[in-house]
Amino acid sequence: MISRSVKRTLRRVARRAGLSAAVLFLGTAAMMGLARMKKPPAQARVEERALTVEAVVAHATDAPVTITGYGDVHALDRVSISPEVSGKVVDIHPRLEPGEIIPENKTLLLIDPRDYRAAVQEAEAAVKQAELTAARLETQLATDERRLRKARRNSELAEAEFTRLKRLFEEDNVGTQAGVEGAERAFNAAEDLVDQLSSAVELYPVRIEETESARRAAEARAGRARTALSRCEIMAPFTARLTDVRVEKGRVVTPGMELLTAVDDSMLEIHVPVAGDDARRWLRFSEDAPAAGTAWFADVEPVDCRVRWTEDEQDPGRRGRLHRVVAYDRDTRTVTLAVRVAGEEARAGAGRVPLTEGMFCRVDIPGRDMRDVVRLPRWAVTFEQTAFLAVSNRLHTVPVRVARMQGEETFVESGIRPGQTVIVTRLVNPLENSLLDIKLQHNADAPSPN
Repeated sequence: MISRSVKRTLRRVARRAGLSAAVLFLGTAAMMGLARMKKPPAQARVEERALTVEAVVAHATDAPVTITGYGDVHALDRVSISPEVSGKVVDIHPRLEPGEIIPENKTLLLIDPRDYRAAVQEAEAAVKQAELTAARLETQLATDERRLRKARRNSELAEAEFTRLKRLFEEDNVGTQAGVEGAERAFNAAEDLVDQLSSAVELYPVRIEETESARRAAEARAGRARTALSRCEIMAPFTARLTDVRVEKGRVVTPGMELLTAVDDSMLEIHVPVAGDDARRWLRFSEDAPAAGTAWFADVEPVDCRVRWTEDEQDPGRRGRLHRVVAYDRDTRTVTLAVRVAGEEARAGAGRVPLTEGMFCRVDIPGRDMRDVVRLPRWAVTFEQTAFLAVSNRLHTVPVRVARMQGEETFVESGIRPGQTVIVTRLVNPLENSLLDIKLQHNADAPSPN
């Protein structure tokens, strides 16, 4: 049998279930009633909105190439000045200071010349002495040659007298033995004198040559002494701007001691690295090959370049001249070019700073012309090398090949045909085939109407 408490529990559960069902039924009925009372919304009309863009009509054109690079200015000639003789500095230029400009052939400093002047005088005296000795030997040679001729004649006469006296004494018994012997002694003395003079005359050319050699040696010593004396005065090798001055009056200097540096600002040079691909495609190389057997770049055409100091935004630029290829860097794959700027060009107008050594400059180098390219704004071509065309007022994306990006412009060599409409508005991830509202711009490269 079911207990009374269990029966009460079952009755409570049944009452709750019935109450819950009634509430659920009433809610469902109310919801359905409200739903029947709701009116359906009006159907919205969907219209395609056009994307407003600016566009140009593509035209093929030729365009000049400008290769831009950067580099530091440095003077073409820089000389470290050192003495070639030793001694005390007895005088210096009154403006011997860093940054001063000293005209060409002006004395920079003077080393005590007294010892070197005495050496010159001593060497010149030795030359004079050798010349006098040579002249004396020439005179003696002429004198001894005359004496030799007379001695030979006396020897002949003595020989004839000896022969005559000897024949008379031996054949005719005329004379004495003492007379014959006296004649023989006179003949022998004459012969001995001839031999002495002959030997002396034969030696004169040797003695003269020795004297001549001594004279040449003395002249060489004199030349060295004069050179050393001239090196006591150190002069400016050109109109020089001084740097690193390390000399003062009274200092004792020795050969090889670096005293100052002279810089020639009459010709400046800038080393400009440019991309290897730019050099290959656009530089104007000479048609003539370099020296036979030389694996190096041909000469570059010496075109005019524009050089601007990067710190001066108002700098109109100076005219430079492309000079040569300096080096190729395998790490950065760049070709370094040398651009020269003459001192006259480096000077600025009134109130402006001249181009000087150490300035960091931008250099624009004219290259070959691009042929049959389409000129567009730089942003008209994406990083993925695509452009947007307007075809029947719809947007179409096409791949392109860029010949070059230069400044704010891009030059396309393939992918866009002349006459096609190219969108030049900057777009970010546009929807392909979008409807376009096109505002056509005038293209400066378009051919003018007849």
